[in-house]
Amino acid sequence: MVLFRVFAAEDAKDSSSAPRSNTTTSGGHFKAFPLKAVALFLVFVALATVLSFATIYRSRYFDIKAAIAQPMASAARLCRGGGEDDDPDGLARWIRPPRAAMHNMSDAELFWRASMVPMISKYPFKRKPKVAFMFLTRGPLPLAPIWEKFFEGHEGLYSVYVHTLPDYKDGFPPASVFYRRQIPSQVAEWGKMSMCDAERRLLANALLDLSNERFVLLSESCVPLYNFVIVYQYLMKSRYSFVGAFDDPGPHGRGRYSPRMAPDVGISQWRKGAQWFEVDRNLAARVVSDMKFYPKFRDFCKPACYVDEHYFPTMLTIETPHLIANRSITWVDWSRGGAHPATFGKGDITEAFLKRIHGDKKCLYNDQPSTVCFLFARKFAPSALEPLLNFANTLLAF
Repeated sequence: MVLFRVFAAEDAKDSSSAPRSNTTTSGGHFKAFPLKAVALFLVFVALATVLSFATIYRSRYFDIKAAIAQPMASAARLCRGGGEDDDPDGLARWIRPPRAAMHNMSDAELFWRASMVPMISKYPFKRKPKVAFMFLTRGPLPLAPIWEKFFEGHEGLYSVYVHTLPDYKDGFPPASVFYRRQIPSQVAEWGKMSMCDAERRLLANALLDLSNERFVLLSESCVPLYNFVIVYQYLMKSRYSFVGAFDDPGPHGRGRYSPRMAPDVGISQWRKGAQWFEVDRNLAARVVSDMKFYPKFRDFCKPACYVDEHYFPTMLTIETPHLIANRSITWVDWSRGGAHPATFGKGDITEAFLKRIHGDKKCLYNDQPSTVCFLFARKFAPSALEPLLNFANTLLAF
């Protein structure tokens, strides 16, 4: 080890008596090291050592932290519905359904967004088709408990959408299937175009979920007639959509036709049908994106032409007659006469009554004879809830 002896600048001793250093001057004498330079050198060495240890520690700390954070972030993505490849620029952002039914889109923006249809029919991801249950109501859903029982245990196979009066606020608890399922709504008046607007609004919101394959329109007075499994299989296996459409030559059919709808709609193409329909994804997108027939019915079908009975049946008969079954799957009773079907209360709900609904009609299902023709029924008053729940485990097989 080389030893250094430091001399003060004012020291007058002969440099030849000093020990030799590794550094010499050109004249052969040894050069002295200033005290400040040595002190700075030692400080530099100390700092370099400390920084080296700090860098090693920091690298190991953040590597461990990243190793912990990555699976936690992946788990969080899975919990909110995303996948392992859920990145902002990946496919997940396009296929994930909206987290909430409420949004800030206008009808024009909503319909435009919902009308986007892939031209490739095969999905590039694992898709479990769902049934969208769309409730068109003024406000409360008094029969909600029977629907809760109907949906129980079948999560991931259905979606729920509720259209109410715009200022109505529901009080469903977080555990309910109806919790926060209200969509942005507007006033819908019976027999007017605003009613069809509400139906299109429900379809458009449901189309935002790419997993929704079948779309059922229901009211607050509707109940299911079979358990979820039967309803799901019936709809998913059907080659047709269930839209009633028939030619009524009388005053309540062709009598409502306006010649001003020609040439887009001729009187021989004019159809009438039940408001409560069921359609597949293809027809739902057609209804939402329609710009041809909508203005005709808006301008020339006004009371006493009730547009909700004619618009969709006529349009779909003209454009896709081979895709509709020409019947409804919602049972109603018109035997009492009048502008509205019969309403049934607590005293009407008996075993014989429900059996009569189940076997009330014969029909075609996928072009074959069937006795299962109705999956839903209306109109039921709130007082019918208790007896309906009593029959849920037996006649309705929930």
